[in-house]
Parts: sequence; C-alpha cells; structure tokens
Amino acid sequence: MSYQFNPTVLREYDIRGIIGQTLGPDDARAIGRSFGTLLRRARENDGERGGKDGSPLVAVGYDGRVSSPMLEHALVEGLNASGCDVRRIGLSATPMLYYAEASDEEVHGGIQITGSHNPPNYNGFKMVFQGRPFFGADIQRVGAMSAAGDWADGTGSVETTDVMDAYIERLLTGLDGIDPATLARLRIGWDAGNGSAGPALERLAARLPGEHHLLYTDVDGSFPNHHPDPTVEDNLADLQKLVADKSLDFGVAFDGDGDRIGAIDGEGRVIWGDQLLMIFAEDLLKTRPNATIIADVKASRALFDRVAELGGQPVMWKTGHSLIKSKMKETGSPLAGEMSGHVFFADTYYGFDDALYAGVRLIAAAARLGRTVTELKSAMPAVVNTPEMRFQVDESRKFAAIEEVQARLAGPDAPEGVLEVNDIDGVRVNTADGWWLLRASNTQDVLVARAESFNEEGLARLMGQIDDQLAASGLERGPQAGH
Repeated sequence: MSYQFNPTVLREYDIRGIIGQTLGPDDARAIGRSFGTLLRRARENDGERGGKDGSPLVAVGYDGRVSSPMLEHALVEGLNASGCDVRRIGLSATPMLYYAEASDEEVHGGIQITGSHNPPNYNGFKMVFQGRPFFGADIQRVGAMSAAGDWADGTGSVETTDVMDAYIERLLTGLDGIDPATLARLRIGWDAGNGSAGPALERLAARLPGEHHLLYTDVDGSFPNHHPDPTVEDNLADLQKLVADKSLDFGVAFDGDGDRIGAIDGEGRVIWGDQLLMIFAEDLLKTRPNATIIADVKASRALFDRVAELGGQPVMWKTGHSLIKSKMKETGSPLAGEMSGHVFFADTYYGFDDALYAGVRLIAAAARLGRTVTELKSAMPAVVNTPEMRFQVDESRKFAAIEEVQARLAGPDAPEGVLEVNDIDGVRVNTADGWWLLRASNTQDVLVARAESFNEEGLARLMGQIDDQLAASGLERGPQAGH
C-alpha cells in the first residue's frame, strides 16, 4: 500500500491544500502513517521506548474549519496504524497543541490540523517532532515514504485530554511579579476573528486583571466577520472601531489558529510585527543583557538598530516560523519574531509562537516599562514603508529570478548607491535611502517585495530599483497575489 500526494501540498513550513481538490482524508491518513513511522524509528534508533505501553505518544489538535474534524479523524487512524498512541486535545488554537507537546515529557510529537490565516476552503498540518520543528526535508520525507509505502505497522491507542485550564494558567505566568494595581487600570480590546483561539481568549480574559472587550470569539470556519489575518490592516477595522468607541488603551488581534498576533495602539495605529518585537526586546533586555534577538529579513532596520542600542545582539534571519525556531535553538536566543506576527519567547516560555502569550507579554512589557502602548508606539522612529507586496511568478522562475538579481547586484551593473547586499534570504539591499527586499516565497509561486525609507521620495527611488531588477529579469510587479 502506498500514497501519492498532490505535489502542491508539501510546503516548506507545513502541509497545506484545498479541501476536495488537493487535500482530503486520504492525505491525512498517509501523513499519520509517515509521521508515526518516523517517530517510531527515531525513538528506536535512540534506544528509547514510547509512552505507557511502549508506543510513542502524539498530541493532536484541530482548528475551527469545517473540514478539520474529518481530517483529524483520518490523521488519528494513520497514527494508530503506524503504532503510535494519540492524545486528542480537540478544537484548539495551534499554541495549545504546542503546549500539550512541550509541557509533558510523555508526549513525543504533535500535529495541529489548521488552515491558519488562509481562506475557508484551505486546510493543513503543522507538526512538532520530539521537541523540534518538523519542516523542509522532513515534510519531503513524508511524501517519499508515502509514495513508497514505507510505513511501520502497529495498533495505537487513543485518549482525549482537556489542556485548556493548564494552558491558561501557564499564560498567566507572563504577568508574574507585576503590581496588580497597575494591571487593574488597563482597558484592552481583543479580536479572535472567529478563529480557534476564541474559546481560550474568553477563558484568558476572564482571568486577566483590568477591563477587556472581546470580538468574534465564536469559532466559525466560514469567518463571517472578517478574514483572520492581522497583518492586513483592513482586517483590523472592527478592532480599531472598538478601541476608538470605548477609548481603550490598545487592541490585540489573532489569526485563524492563534499563533500570529496583530496589535493597534490607543489611537488606532497598527503596531506591526517588527514594532511589537521592539517593545518586547526593550522589556526583555533589562533582565537579559546582551541577549540575541532574531528577526526575519522583512523587519525594519529600526528594529535591528534598536536592539543594538539597547545592548542586545540583533540577528537577521530567513523568513518562516520553522526556520526562526531552529535558529533560536542554535543561538540560544530568548526572543525572536517575524513581520507576519509570529513571536517566539524562550526566556520564561517554550520558544514556540503563541499569540495569546504574546498578548499577555505586551501587557507585561508596558507595565514593566512604565509607558502606555501608545507612548511606546509614538517613540518609534518615523519611517515610511510598503506593506509586504506579493506578486505571481511562475514556480519555475521564482528562485532563478532571485539568483539573477543576486548576480547583477554583485557585478559591475549593480545600481549606483548600493551600500550592502544581504543574501541570507533573497536579496536585502541597503542604500542611503533605506532598504529594499526581494525574495521568493517558499510556500507559493510568488515573489515578495518590501521597501523602507525615511521619506516618500526615498521610498519611490527604492521601488524604482526593485522594478528595474524585475524588468532586467523579464518580470514586473503586476497584480498583488493573495496569501
């Protein structure tokens, strides 16, 4: 017996597809068989037995999409058929699944069924393997094993566990040591976007000091109010209105599965992912001087400069939550983040991306720093930048085009005024005007561009350099591609 995946679903950071077209229960079953087989073999190679009956134990959760229970059922079947035991945590935010895996030594792996911030007809799988991210070559191995039918056989057990209460208690430790009177004065808005973080947010807000106003905590996989992607400002409009109408201190929003955070200050201004990291870094570096702080290549130069100014060691790294987590383990970094709103705390937390915990840490940072979130936002350097621009490029051309740009920038035809080229992930080019970025997405047939300058004229010149490089490779920015 073997199984062949649609080649588009095996992505760099996760497995993702369109229900009924490229993804269904047979895929979930094969993922369970391959993941479970890999886990069994890894533990046997290490000379270790599994859980209470000798089998590896895998935690499984799922988000609020209509297709998720169906995929969960098939995934559990596949894991059991490979000889793994399963601990089902049910409907949950992705960080709840990560918590179930990280907080219990009996658990050897975890799989969350989630379409994250993608449209309702998408779904997918995010995986943890013996405490580390499961991505890249791991995911390709799942495809190769399935195609070859290279699966272990066995009979696993299934148990159901409620981790919500323990998870909420763990989130609340982010406020340890802070004066309750300071926290009691806070008034905060929250938007769960009808995603799977809603139930946990309700439980968390009921325990938090201060006054809390919640939007869209009912889990609804059709996302009837707005799309759950807090990196798109249009999706924050309801939260901005709530904060304005009730004169709240700030607002926090989540994506569809609760691992990415968005935020606005008391004036309704968006606090982007790199700006949140500036706040978190200032707070953390007071107790962890000289710590390494990691951000992806899309982050503002202001962030890297600020980390250095505060006595930290800024590191620019590749985009992608799995890649960032791996770099954190390599460097011992206690804090990392991405423009996309993934924030990772490994100082007094587990190092995975948890938007609910990041919301708690935003409350804590403002309290410890003695400034409101609005004041912290206002103190940030004034720059002008583009949003993340994504545009369609044929899959066979996207990496080749970036290589062509890299070659031109290193050669005699490099644009005038280029000060530095960073090729850690695509090309990030520093000039006197600021910087611009061009990189190939690892998960879609798109190129991603971004630019940042000190004024509109400088930004226009940077965008001109991007357009010139694209034209030299026979491409143009064209229409924006979605997520």
